[in-house]
Amino acid sequence: MISRRAFLGAAGAAGAAATLGLLPSRIGAAPLGKVRDTGVLRVAVYSDNRPWSWEKNGQLTGIDVDLAKALAQKLGVRADVAQITADESVDDDLRNAVWKGGLLGFMPADIMLHVPFDRAFAARNDQVAIVAPYYRETFQFACANGDIDCDAPPVQWKGRRLAAELDSIPDFYLIGAFGGALSRDVIHHKSGTAAVDAMLDGGADGVLASRAQIEAALHDRGNPAVTRRKMPLPAFTSPGWDIGMAVKENSRTLGDAVEDILGAMVASGELAALFAAHGVTYQKPVAG
Repeated sequence: MISRRAFLGAAGAAGAAATLGLLPSRIGAAPLGKVRDTGVLRVAVYSDNRPWSWEKNGQLTGIDVDLAKALAQKLGVRADVAQITADESVDDDLRNAVWKGGLLGFMPADIMLHVPFDRAFAARNDQVAIVAPYYRETFQFACANGDIDCDAPPVQWKGRRLAAELDSIPDFYLIGAFGGALSRDVIHHKSGTAAVDAMLDGGADGVLASRAQIEAALHDRGNPAVTRRKMPLPAFTSPGWDIGMAVKENSRTLGDAVEDILGAMVASGELAALFAAHGVTYQKPVAG
């Protein structure tokens, strides 16, 4: 099973070729008509998943929230954006959010955002169709300006304070690479965003987090002087991963409609503008 943290890197380890051929033949019911009949598109997003979906001043906000509203608007219906809490694995999240519902009464959504677009993952989740990749995520190392050489070989960071999300791919890399030379220098945080904030607040000299987490945090802080590594990290196993959406297996007409909408948003620049509003540079998915 893929846990949500393991997905932040492990799902991206599959190459571009592994993401091809995800969708079997078009079969099943036509829930797009049902969505239009009810006038509501119910969209599941992760809670506490900044900058994608989180609560700010009591309001649900983020890239995925804005995307959910845009999809609903273009379908001519109202968006009902529902938060889900990450379970033990993304497989469990699909069950709870899309095809069955949660044990605590969570009503299944018509579509779920922020799902790994990966062939092996899709093959074992045959109750859903994974469609519409909309972003290519990668990890990046960023440094407080002047405090550390961001492009130096990582072993030269020994003795510096390095922030990372606990039990994440960045954490495993910093602790285990180079014979564990940096293991005593890693400061753990509950999320990648919290790790970035720690560096910006002076609690760390460098941080390894997702590109979106770094860019959004810099945007929220008024783009402070921070250096971002230009060179690849040596022996880093995650080249990035595509993020897509999931619909029920018998909801392929909805999946088709969403893919058409997303393609138009990419072509017009609307999707890039949606990302830019949160300080994140749109990265085209490999599978796209």
